Amino acid sequence: MRDTRNGRAAKTKEVSELPGVWVAYGTLLQHLRRRAELSQQALGAAIGYSLEQVASVEQGRRPAKEAFTVAAERVLAAGGVLEVLQGEVDRAKLPRFFRDFALIEAEVLSRFSYDPLLVPGLLQTEAYARAVFAGHCPPFSGEIVDQHTEGRLSRQKLLTRDPLAELSFIVGEEALRNSVGGVEVMRGQWQRLVEVGTLRNVEVQVMPTGVGFHSGLDGPFVLVETKDLRRLGYIESQEIGCIVSDTADVSGFALRYGKLRSQALNAQESARLIERLVGET
Repeated sequence: MRDTRNGRAAKTKEVSELPGVWVAYGTLLQHLRRRAELSQQALGAAIGYSLEQVASVEQGRRPAKEAFTVAAERVLAAGGVLEVLQGEVDRAKLPRFFRDFALIEAEVLSRFSYDPLLVPGLLQTEAYARAVFAGHCPPFSGEIVDQHTEGRLSRQKLLTRDPLAELSFIVGEEALRNSVGGVEVMRGQWQRLVEVGTLRNVEVQVMPTGVGFHSGLDGPFVLVETKDLRRLGYIESQEIGCIVSDTADVSGFALRYGKLRSQALNAQESARLIERLVGET
C-alpha cells in the first residue's frame, strides 16, 4: 500500500510541476483540433507527428517544437494563436532558475557578458549544449537534456532578432581549450564562434590565460540594458541565478566590464586565436 501511495504522490508531483504554459498550449490545441473535427491521429498524420506526440502535447506533458506549431497553425487555421505562445513554451524548457532572466534577455537593447569557464549559452552549438546538460550532476533524464538544449538554442534568436541588439561576449581562453564533448564538438564550437563574430551586432573577445589579475576573476556576469533603458545585472553559480537591480551594484558591473574589454584580445585577435585552435585539431 505504501508503494502505491508513494507512486501516486510522485505522479501527482510530476503533473503539478508541468509548466503552466505547456498545459495552456495543449488545452488550446485540443480545442482547435476538436473545432476542426479531427482526431489526434488525424491531426498527427496531417502535420507529420505521431498520435502519441500529439496526445503528449495536448496533455502538457511535452512542449511543442516550433515546427509542430507552424504545421498545426496551417492545418487548424489557428490564426496565430498557437504561434504567440511558442516563445513562452520554449522558455519553459529552460532550467527553472533561469526563466525570469530569459524573459528579460529576450527583449534587451544590449547584452554584455563575461564567461571564464564555458562558452556562453547564446553562442553554443547544439552538440556543445547537449554535452553540457548531459554532464549535469545529478544526471538529467534524456528528455530533460533534450528540453534544456532546445530551450538554450531558442534563446539564440536574440543574435539576429529585429531590431538588432548590441551583443558583446568575453570568453575565457580556458573555456575554449576545455574539451567539452570531445574534439569534434569543440571544432564545431570554435567554427561557430568565428561565424557569429562576423555579425555586425556581435563582438566576441577572448580573455587570454596568463594576463594576471583582472576584474573577472570573481566569476561570470551579465550586464543588460532593457527596452525601457534600465540597466540590470545577472550572476549565476551552481544553479542559483540572481537578477541584480541595485544601481550601485549594476554600475560596478559596467565598470568591471569596461576594464575586461580593454584587457581581453580585440575582436580580430580573438578570431585569429580561435582559428588557430581549429587548425591545431
